[in-house]
Amino acid sequence: MVGEMDAGMVVGYFRGKNILITGSTGFLGKVLVEKILRVQPDVKKIFLLVRASDVESAKLRIQMEVTGREIFQVLKEEHGMEFDDFIEEKICPLAGDIMYENFGLDTGNLRELYKDLDIIVNGAATTNFSERYDVAFDANVLGAKHVCAFANKCAKLKMLLHVSTAYVAGEQEGIILEKPFLLGDTLREGTNLDIESELNLIKETRRELKANCSSEKAERRTMKELGLKRARQFGWPNTYVFTKAMGEMLLGHLRGDLPVVILRPSIITSILKEPLPGWMEGIRTIDAVVIGYAKQTLSFFLVDLDLIMDVIPGDMVVNAMMVAMAAHSEEQSQTIYHVASSVRNPAPYAILADSGHRYFFDNPPRRGRNGQPARLNKMRFFSTVARLSLYMAIKYRLPLEMLRLVNIALCGVFSRRYNELSRKYRFVMQLIELYAPYSLFKGCFDDTNTERLRMTMKKDQDNNASPDCYFDFDPKSIDWDDYFYSVHIPGVLKYMRD
Repeated sequence: MVGEMDAGMVVGYFRGKNILITGSTGFLGKVLVEKILRVQPDVKKIFLLVRASDVESAKLRIQMEVTGREIFQVLKEEHGMEFDDFIEEKICPLAGDIMYENFGLDTGNLRELYKDLDIIVNGAATTNFSERYDVAFDANVLGAKHVCAFANKCAKLKMLLHVSTAYVAGEQEGIILEKPFLLGDTLREGTNLDIESELNLIKETRRELKANCSSEKAERRTMKELGLKRARQFGWPNTYVFTKAMGEMLLGHLRGDLPVVILRPSIITSILKEPLPGWMEGIRTIDAVVIGYAKQTLSFFLVDLDLIMDVIPGDMVVNAMMVAMAAHSEEQSQTIYHVASSVRNPAPYAILADSGHRYFFDNPPRRGRNGQPARLNKMRFFSTVARLSLYMAIKYRLPLEMLRLVNIALCGVFSRRYNELSRKYRFVMQLIELYAPYSLFKGCFDDTNTERLRMTMKKDQDNNASPDCYFDFDPKSIDWDDYFYSVHIPGVLKYMRD
């Protein structure tokens, strides 16, 4: 790691650099692209790899899903009429996919990238907890493998930064260290993971499904169930974190002398400071609760209010990414960073619950034609799966069983209603099972490496320094109550409600 740095040095690092970013259409990708362009307009080129049939389609996707979003408003105001020309000059669309070797790019593009790239940021992933095993494996495991192979062919590459998740730790308790996964590691004692065997299992399962002429729906269900089964066999709670862990293993195994940083954020939330406080995309667990409460469609939730809710604002994650790139450039090492808050500034779920109740008391949603304030019922929280399951059984399962018996007695008069309610009940129970490992998580993410990285950043002495040049990623600077009440909840309601 380099010695002491300041914000100017970090900004200066990106001058003249060619950067390839995957996953730019995701929330974190947009925040990263915007910040680089805003603080360092002299970056040479940012190549954005997006799924598209051709370059024109890729360009359109970037316009619609990246540079056309609200987060680029500050940049648009800075450049005025020249914004489109600036974007045209700095951003180069690439139509490809990390699930393919060389991302499926043509020889001309490959030759240019191999010769010119300085930095690769791999943020592409599927984050669906219960994704099909084959789809998650392609994106999160083979994708990491292909990115690593590609990076090793780049003549002057200084750095590969890979975005993972802190929850590759599974359901561990206590302090969780910033340590790498070795090939074959699992979270269940007595088991050994062979990634090649997992790939063969996926191929064999798909062959069997095809031979049996299974419907698309049956195939999707089978592949989802396979992912969850394999994840739990090796100690992970779902397909997403299982495949992300395997991706990390392959990166560590295949990187050679490549400088690699693996960034593991906890739950990423809305932007804290700049460029647009409260802005976000993609509903996280806690945001579904906020929206459900505002609409009064969610009357209960599984969470122990005394447990720590490990969240980190998206702009802090991007600040850590950019500082890590500058700090580890051209080092022949692998470093892992937890970008999390549970150790430095823990926030129990009770803070979000209290902030939410106060916010909606002070700012009740408007309902009906006359726009009268809605009356909100207080949400119930269950601290264990057993308590919530009992509540669900009495409040929903028992009436559902009674409806089933009445439906049989009346020769199927209520069949449609019963099937609809039964589907909803099963869906809620599946959600409880999927989210329990997070809402009841009892671990804390050690951030010793991240604190060391923070300590390399000198405090700017110039009080007139532009806030655009801040690279703060210290969760100690966050007042959680103020953040949820004044920034995050209003942001969720403004950007995510519809």
